[in-house]
Parts: sequence; structure tokens; C-alpha cells
Amino acid sequence: MSADLQKRIAGEAAAELVETGMVVGLGTGSTAAWFVKALAARGLSDIRGVPTSTATEALALELGLKLTSLDEVQHIDLTVDGADEIGPGLSLIKGGGAALLREKLVWEASARCVVIADAAKSVPVLGAFPLPIEVVAFGHKTTLIRLNEALRACGLDVTPRLRVKDGQMVATDGGNLIYDAACGAIPDPARLAEALKRVTGVVDHGLFLGLADEALIGQDAGVERLAL
Repeated sequence: MSADLQKRIAGEAAAELVETGMVVGLGTGSTAAWFVKALAARGLSDIRGVPTSTATEALALELGLKLTSLDEVQHIDLTVDGADEIGPGLSLIKGGGAALLREKLVWEASARCVVIADAAKSVPVLGAFPLPIEVVAFGHKTTLIRLNEALRACGLDVTPRLRVKDGQMVATDGGNLIYDAACGAIPDPARLAEALKRVTGVVDHGLFLGLADEALIGQDAGVERLAL
């Protein structure tokens, strides 16, 4: 089974968790897109979606889903989103789609968070996927110096690289920039998460720790469910 088909069956399984009347957080990325499509296909009445990016917002509107904002609802019943890596204890690396800040805001406002992914995203140790770090554009090169210091203090000898696409710096929906840290392995994600948050200029990072309640992972034999 291809990775895309694994993503699809995970997204479709997650759509079955949604009930009429729910406020639903809509994640960002290729796997989350399958969830949004499956949710729209169910045709449930009286559900409202909170998109985590302009891309997801555009897809949801195209499919006829009713949308709202985090400021309007303040509380979300269920959020479904993808991940770049799923590690022990449902620890996650997210942010490959440059929407990590909005995603984390929605996740933290949710009563239940379900991560969906293809089988390759399940890993024994986080870090093979470069860790996204969102920083304000002003003085970002100075922030990089502080990032290097924070990473080395956590035993990681790596210099984050500014994310560039088509010769241009990648900007998030909030106008911030992304640095990616190719750590290889992150032995203590909680320590690193705390260290990065203390760096002036860092808006947030792609370590999602203690937020996921369940994972639905597409496998060749079907969907594997992982819970804490």
C-alpha cells in the first residue's frame, strides 16, 4: 500500500470520530487534507471547523464545510492533524507545512487531539525529521545565534537552516520565518522544548509533547490505533 493510501485510510478513520454538533480543528498538510475531504463527504449537519492554515481554510470552503475561528469558539471538541514524526508516548514533530504555531494553538484549545499518519511516520526516537522552529523575521540571524547556543546546551551539535523555497524565505501565515534543525535524534525532547521556548525571537517549535490523545496510523493491513 502506498504512503498516500495509508494517509487516506487514516484520514477516513478519523472522520468517523466526528459527531453532529462538534467544533472540529482541521489540521494542515497532505494527511490532514484526506481527513478534511472525508469529513466533508460525511455530510454531517451542524459541525464547524477551525482551520489551522489558509491552505486548509481554502480546501474546507471548497468542499462546503462551515468554518469558524478560534477566537469565536475558544473551545474545540476534537482536532485531527498530521505529523512529520510520531515517537514514544505520542510525542510528535510537526511543522513541515509551516503551520506549527496555528496548529499548536488549536491543539491546546481542544478537548481531544488525534494525530493521523502513514506508517513511515512512526519512529522509535524523534529527530530524523528536521525540527521546525518558528521565529520572528526581525533580527532572525541574531536569533539563530541564540538557537545554536540552546541546541548545544541540550547536547545537539547542529546549526538550524533557514527554510527557503524557490529562492525565497518561507513565511508562515503569521509572517514569521522557519528554521529547521536536523538533529538526527533528540534524546530529551522535553528539555529541548523548554530551552527553545526561552530563546527571545522564537515564536514556537514543532515539538508537540503531551498533546496527542490518540494516533491513527495507516498500515498495509488497515489502521493501527495507538493511545496513551
